[in-house]
Amino acid sequence: MREKKLSNDGLMTEGSIGKQLIGFAFPLLLGNLFQQLYNTVDAVIVGKFVGSEALAAVNSSTPLVNLLVSFFMGISVGAGVVISQYYGAKNDKKLHDAVHTTVALALASGIFMTFVGIVLSPIILRLMGTPEDVMGLSTIYLQIYFGGILGIVVYNMCSGILRAVGDSKRPLYFLMVSSVINIILDLLFVAIFDMGVAGVAFATLIAQFVSAGLTLFVLVRTSNSFKLILRDIRFHKLQIIKIVRIGLPTGIQNTIVSLSNVVVQGNINSFGTLAMAGCGSYAKIDGFAILPVMSIAMAITTFTGQNIGAKRYDRIKEGVKKCVQISIITSVISAIILIFLGKYFVMMFVSNPDAEILSYAQQVLNISAIFFIPLGLIFVYRNALQGIGDSFIPMMAGVYELVARAIV
Repeated sequence: MREKKLSNDGLMTEGSIGKQLIGFAFPLLLGNLFQQLYNTVDAVIVGKFVGSEALAAVNSSTPLVNLLVSFFMGISVGAGVVISQYYGAKNDKKLHDAVHTTVALALASGIFMTFVGIVLSPIILRLMGTPEDVMGLSTIYLQIYFGGILGIVVYNMCSGILRAVGDSKRPLYFLMVSSVINIILDLLFVAIFDMGVAGVAFATLIAQFVSAGLTLFVLVRTSNSFKLILRDIRFHKLQIIKIVRIGLPTGIQNTIVSLSNVVVQGNINSFGTLAMAGCGSYAKIDGFAILPVMSIAMAITTFTGQNIGAKRYDRIKEGVKKCVQISIITSVISAIILIFLGKYFVMMFVSNPDAEILSYAQQVLNISAIFFIPLGLIFVYRNALQGIGDSFIPMMAGVYELVARAIV
């Protein structure tokens, strides 16, 4: 009975649009916050207990992780859109097929990425111009990280299923649990066992497998129409075609954006270890600052998907307007905080703050803050288009972004 109530609460095809968007986005915001804590805690503990070279190794690895993961996460967006549309239309048969196809895709993708990540990590790090003094540490961190990438992919795919049916709370709870585990293991492996970057990689790996297991447990135990039946996990031709049709452009777009970040990281690497540490520390702070606009944009994806399924087109238009308003307000607040308090946050990442590290970080913080409002609008419109099943325009915008970054 409780599960049925939760299912009804997840529908956003009726009722107050503003309340539904904010109510759905707030757990996403907290969940994204805890997700961001993974790499941030790694960086803080490495910076405090190991040193600048280890910090640079962890920071320089992040764009490569995002590059290899982002494609499959884009595919998961396509899966979420398909599931939310079937859920809004109350088509239980197709919803069942889409859920089991999504889990099959997660398992296949995770296994594939494990081998690709381990083999290609040192090659791509060299192509990025990673300095020799951090090359060994970066390779160790990445190869261990990708050894457990299956847990990350499964968690993101399965939590995407829950969000598609309007449940953004339980993925938050699971992230809170795994984040606490990550922090405890980071301190245990690095501060006590002195495992260095290998310790933070193992801590993240274990914590992610815990969150993946929790999401699978919920999907298996639910009595709702999106229940996961293990023996039914397989690819359904119609659903995989639809998921790929929507998700492939999103995956390409995500990969393009991540590739542009790798290009930028390669240029940063040419300035040396201090620049890598400073700009990498900025990236962690920036990751927190954009969470409010990212969360409201994620909410509009599920909202538009469900309302497309229910043919409530009037609600889609009104929902996008409200998201734009919320995005502008949160972008202004985030920008002000970045400009005036950014350098103090940077100090969290290094035991003895170097003036040059702080200078690099503050320069990028000030420039990025100026463009927070258009960035927020990009998130909202892009996710709204993806929610209605149109991924081509966001993909082309990603191509433009890559070209523009390369030229600049």
